[in-house]
Amino acid sequence: MSCVFCKVINGELPSSKVYEDDVCLAFLDIHPITEGHVLVIPKSHKERFTQLDAQTAGHLFQIGHKILKAIEKSDLRCEGANLFLSDGVVAGQDVMHSHLHIAPRFKGDGQRTGFSHSDPDEYPRKRLDEIANKVKKFIKE
Repeated sequence: MSCVFCKVINGELPSSKVYEDDVCLAFLDIHPITEGHVLVIPKSHKERFTQLDAQTAGHLFQIGHKILKAIEKSDLRCEGANLFLSDGVVAGQDVMHSHLHIAPRFKGDGQRTGFSHSDPDEYPRKRLDEIANKVKKFIKE
């Protein structure tokens, strides 16, 4: 398999692990936006977040929560954090193995994240309700 994250999981590539269990592995990003930038990945190869089962998806975020609390207790600079998961190439996913980023942030870190540099136009409530209904009918309990 040519997936770089699968190679990390299998020990074929080195990593600086911060956490590991039967479901996931967390390690430092080799191109961090700030010190302490961690990636949390499922051990099963799934390209997209929606391909993960609900338990695994939830577990990634539970471990992300645990890791961020540890970062906050450490001596790493962390006045806030970005937790983000890019799902698909058009969303900026660069490694096609689903992964959660945890990036400590602090004033003056020189980094930007977000959707755009300007606020989009506000949608009318009627249009928002139409979109909500399109999504709601496919949500399964």
